[in-house]
Amino acid sequence: MNLYLYVIFGAVSFLASVAGAICGIGGGVLIKPILDAFGVLSVASISFLSGCTVLSMSCYSVVKAKMSGSSLVDMKTGTPLAIGAALGGVAGKMMFQYISGLAADKDQVGAVQAVCLLIITFGTMVYTLKKDKIKTHHVTNAGACILIGLVLGIFSSFLGIGGGPINLVVLFFFFSMETKTAAQNSLYIILFSQIASLLNTLITRTVPEFEAGLLILMVAGGILGGAGGRVVNRRMDGAMVNKLFIGLMVIIMLICVYNIVQFM
Repeated sequence: MNLYLYVIFGAVSFLASVAGAICGIGGGVLIKPILDAFGVLSVASISFLSGCTVLSMSCYSVVKAKMSGSSLVDMKTGTPLAIGAALGGVAGKMMFQYISGLAADKDQVGAVQAVCLLIITFGTMVYTLKKDKIKTHHVTNAGACILIGLVLGIFSSFLGIGGGPINLVVLFFFFSMETKTAAQNSLYIILFSQIASLLNTLITRTVPEFEAGLLILMVAGGILGGAGGRVVNRRMDGAMVNKLFIGLMVIIMLICVYNIVQFM
């Protein structure tokens, strides 16, 4: 792979992780479609590398917040959600492997992922714009939290996006969280789902082919991006985070449309 592509992969991983740490979307929702658009690696390879990058970023962000005493994670709801997300992470990875195995043309899997991500992102943007007019809830039942986390884990793992915007919508709607609290809880959920997804990939020996240097570069980008995102997040209020979030949704949808056309 050419040097300029390493630069692109590193830059995308870093910048996406900065945005992911600020908004709580993980970064994979940007990394996956952007790198898919370049078409230099298989869909499976990009999904795996994206997941590892998101895992490194979310691990750094969650641990750092806990150690500094600035964590806003609600453990009573966050932990059952994370457990459900871990189970969903395994289920989502199995779904991806099954559908990938059925597809004669591997690009078809990328097209399915792009369509699903486009629909989810559009729905998320509409909800975000109208959320002040939508009645929210305060789910506290552990069983319900696990079930909600399960669904989140399936989506994030299957799409290879870590967690993405759907996490925030769920936390807004079902748990009435404000923007910054939702962002930290989202990263906590993403951490567990990505750990489970990675372990499943390693145990089943379905790690796709890629250059080791890319993995190191992207994981480093994820950690550095997580650090940078935490600094920026502390200087932004909830309204500014919301504006950034909406802007990212527009960018993601445009990239998804491009990828759908490319893969089809």
